[in-house]
Amino acid sequence: MQRRLIGNTKEEVSLLGFGCMRLPTLPNGEIDEAEAIAMIRYAVDHGVNYLDTAYGYHGGKSEGLVGKAIKDGYREKVNIATKLPVWLVKQPEDCSRLFNEQLERLGVETVDFYLLHALNRGSWQQALENEALEFLEQMQAEGRIRYVGFSFHDDLPVFREIVDAYPWDFCQIQFNYMDECHQAGLAGLKYAASKGLGVVIMEPLRGGRLVQNLPPEVEELFRNAPIQRTPAEWALRWVADHPEVLVILSGMNKRSDVEENLRVLSEAEPHSLSKEELNIVAQARDIYNQRIQIACTDCRYCMPCPQGVAIPRLFRLYNEASMYSTFAEDKPQFRQMVKDGRGPDQCVACGNCESACPQNLEIIELLQMVDRAFGS
Repeated sequence: MQRRLIGNTKEEVSLLGFGCMRLPTLPNGEIDEAEAIAMIRYAVDHGVNYLDTAYGYHGGKSEGLVGKAIKDGYREKVNIATKLPVWLVKQPEDCSRLFNEQLERLGVETVDFYLLHALNRGSWQQALENEALEFLEQMQAEGRIRYVGFSFHDDLPVFREIVDAYPWDFCQIQFNYMDECHQAGLAGLKYAASKGLGVVIMEPLRGGRLVQNLPPEVEELFRNAPIQRTPAEWALRWVADHPEVLVILSGMNKRSDVEENLRVLSEAEPHSLSKEELNIVAQARDIYNQRIQIACTDCRYCMPCPQGVAIPRLFRLYNEASMYSTFAEDKPQFRQMVKDGRGPDQCVACGNCESACPQNLEIIELLQMVDRAFGS
C-alpha cells in the first residue's frame, strides 16, 4: 500500500483510508461486529494505517467498534481519525465532554487526527463562538490530539476562509469526478495543499452512486474502453491521479470492497492516467450531466422565498436523483424538507421567484414536477 506524507506533519499515511461510516450490518441494522473487525484488521494487515470514524456514525456505535478492532496490538499500527460533532457544542465545556466520551468509546488516550466535523458557514460560526479552536489548541499542547483538522460541506469561499483562519494540519473534503467544481472542489484541493495542509478525500465514489445503477451509456463507455476497469476503479484512480490527495477514504462493507480498493490504490500513482483515460472519465461525467433535468445554476436570485420553499435545494435534489436514478433513496430527504416547511407544497404561486430567475425557469411548474416525482 502506498504511503504519502500528510501536509507538513511528516506523518506517513496510507493512500487508502478505511471509512467507518458504512460498516457491514446485520438484518436488524446493527453493526456486524465480527465481520467489521475482521475487515478492518485485514486492511491493516495489508498496509492501511488510517481509520476514519466519527461521533455519530452508525448511531454512535462506530467509534466503539473501532475501539474493539484496534485491540490485540492493532492500535500501534494505525492512525485514528475522529470528529467533534460541532452541532452538539452549545457551550465551550461541551468540547471536552464530547471528546472525553470519544476517548472512552475508542479506548485510547490520544487521537491521532481530530477534526471539526462537517463545517459550513453556520457551524463554523458555532465552533468559533464556543471556543472550539481554543480547545483544539489546548488538547494538542497536552498531547491528547496529535493533528487537528476539519471536514467540510459548503462552497469554496467559505472553505478558503476556514483554511486561512487557523494553522490546521489537514482537512477533509468531498472530491470525485462529478464534484470537481462542487463544494471545495479541485480549486479547494489545490488551495489547501498550497497552504501546507494535508488533504483527506471523502466520497470518492459519491456514496456509491458512481458504481451503482450506472446509466447504460456509462456502462457501454467503460465496457468499450481499451483498458478494462470496474466503475470503482475508474473513480478511485481519477482521485488518486491528483498529487495533492494524500488519503482516500472508502466506506467498505464487503471483503471484496477491501480487496479491490487495496489492489487499485496500491497501483495508482499521481499523474499516471493517460489523456485517453482522462477523456473516458470526462465522457462519463458528461453523460451524467446530460441527465440533469432542471437548468438551475444555484445563483439563488429566487431566494429567500416568502413561503420558505428551498427552491435551489429542491432542484438540486431532483437533478441528482435524475442523474443517479436514486429517487427512492432520496425520498426521505425530500420528506424531511416537506416536514420542515421547505417543500414545494408551500408554494402559493406568487411568481416572485420566476421574475427574479436569470435563467427564465418556470419555477412554479418545476416545483410541481419535483413534488410529483418524490410523491409528498
